Amino acid sequence: MINDKLNEELKEYIEKNIFPLYSRNEEGHSIKHIKTVIRRSLSLAKDYDVDINLVYTIAAYHDLGHYIDRKTHEIISAKMFIEDENVKKFFTEEERKTIKEAIEDHRASSDHEPRTIYGKIVSSADRTILDIETPIKRTYSYGLSHYIGWTKEQQVEEVYNHLNSKFGRNGYAKVYLKDPEYDESLEKLRKALDDKEGFIKKVYEVIEKENL
Repeated sequence: MINDKLNEELKEYIEKNIFPLYSRNEEGHSIKHIKTVIRRSLSLAKDYDVDINLVYTIAAYHDLGHYIDRKTHEIISAKMFIEDENVKKFFTEEERKTIKEAIEDHRASSDHEPRTIYGKIVSSADRTILDIETPIKRTYSYGLSHYIGWTKEQQVEEVYNHLNSKFGRNGYAKVYLKDPEYDESLEKLRKALDDKEGFIKKVYEVIEKENL
């Protein structure tokens, strides 16, 4: 590994100044999700010749602009990183370019493969399925805040349709690195999605349990 020691000053800056900004995002892209992606990114990075300071920073900034526009949030987030004057002192211009590109490349629905190993690490780490309930809650919460006026039945149907199109047998979510943790969780979710009626029932159980 090029550098396996995290710069404590960089870490402190991000924790104090960047993490709080995630309160602007909806639950699915909140600081809880970011910390999960950071953990998974650092774990995946151990197998590659990379600098963990870049890995950490990419993961920390990758969804920062999600509250502005979901469809272009990767471009917005990358711009927010580049325009952050306070973080410039930690990286060379070439490193900042690498970070920017990796943030731009992280989306599951991206039409191109990440340009660097850094992009592949964080994009793969961003495919998070902690359990079946978590993606249900994330998707349903997003629907409540963005599909105003929809009935509960429409919201529930959208949860199934979205998760199936993303994680189902022919889903668009891609991973670029070997990731046993994700593979195991993905197969469990796919088996659940294979039974649409049973999955819809599960969605109702989750939203009732969580009072969503």
